[in-house]
Amino acid sequence: MPSVGVKLYSVFFKLLLKHRLQNLISISAADGLSDLFGVSTRSDESVAAANPSFTDGVATKDIHIDPMTSLTVRIFLPESALSPPEPDSSKLRHKDNYNHQTRSDRRHSHGPLHQNSPAPAERNESRRNSYGCNNENLEPYGGYAPSPKRNSRKLPVMLQFHGGGWVSGSSDSAANDFFCRRIAKVCDVIVLAVGYRLAPENRYPAAFEDGVKVLNWLGKQAKLADCCMSLGNRRVNGVEVKKLNVQGQIVDAFGASMVEPWLAAHADPSRCVLLGVSCGGNIADYVARKAVEAGKLLDPVKVVAQVLMYPFFIGNNPTQSEIKLSNSYFYDKPVSVLAWKLFLPEKEFDFDHPAANPLAHNRSGPPLKLMPPTLTVVAEHDWMRDRAIAYSEELRKAQACAEDIAIWVKKYISLRGHEFSY
Repeated sequence: MPSVGVKLYSVFFKLLLKHRLQNLISISAADGLSDLFGVSTRSDESVAAANPSFTDGVATKDIHIDPMTSLTVRIFLPESALSPPEPDSSKLRHKDNYNHQTRSDRRHSHGPLHQNSPAPAERNESRRNSYGCNNENLEPYGGYAPSPKRNSRKLPVMLQFHGGGWVSGSSDSAANDFFCRRIAKVCDVIVLAVGYRLAPENRYPAAFEDGVKVLNWLGKQAKLADCCMSLGNRRVNGVEVKKLNVQGQIVDAFGASMVEPWLAAHADPSRCVLLGVSCGGNIADYVARKAVEAGKLLDPVKVVAQVLMYPFFIGNNPTQSEIKLSNSYFYDKPVSVLAWKLFLPEKEFDFDHPAANPLAHNRSGPPLKLMPPTLTVVAEHDWMRDRAIAYSEELRKAQACAEDIAIWVKKYISLRGHEFSY
């Protein structure tokens, strides 16, 4: 059971959250709160500034990807992306010949390390000078810029959708920034934290549509990157573009780059993982269904797996946990109901809404057997846990789920496909 301190904090947290939600409901009812552009962060929440230089092994930057809305993404690039590409497996066959002069490097284990190799500090400095962390390879704002002369290492891409009950939280919040940094380093992936539009300024399906927009944007970035080497002055999708020979970038008529350099140099969109936390799990599941429906139309983007962490599922017929834990810690049933009232349009308010209940009879989309491999994580005292488990069991009938996030994700994104198998 949680400690007394946790219980007391939970009480104050729920009181404060309930007060904020009630204020949003009253403002929405009185002023008809609606904004197509929307907001992706609340002014009273602490945020972490982006840092395009590598700090604690991760560099970050924010990108506003939709000029018509507030939709943004924060990119988390792990420093491991600066390492040389992994050697061919054929070259690894001879490693036993010099095992006596090798040692393991847990962070960058890309091949043998000879006794006459430079010291760790010298090796790190050499890597920085070779892979774009010197003055010659800085973007205008002073951050890391990939060197076009280097054969960059490609990393899988993880789309992360934060929690917050549809009405709070953000991709650049201090808590989400810390979480995504750890995921980027532990899983060795590029994390795109999605700053989707919040309710009640934008109700359903705005957040869901934003998730799909980011997935399509990732595909567009991959195609634009492929065009960089061969495209001259012409138009792409009705936009006049030209090629800058010096930087190898595609820019629009105003000189603004249309290609995100970090993704162009280091992202492998064919190994894309979706990660959703709380209500972000609902978004991730929706995006996964749309990816299955799109099929090869999304190429080169391929969603190979998804992780749902205590998803915000609910339904009209209460489960056992929804009865016993209705007054659970932090997000209890009354608070959750307020959040759903702010998210769903009044005419569509129903706990068996497809956005709320993944097993609802009126849910459309592909059969569950076609869904990507899914890891579902539940919290012991979460009153919605039974519904998440039920959905996981339905998915399990078509495919097996693994248990550990880091090992599990790497199993599906590994280039060779076997070193993380069970």
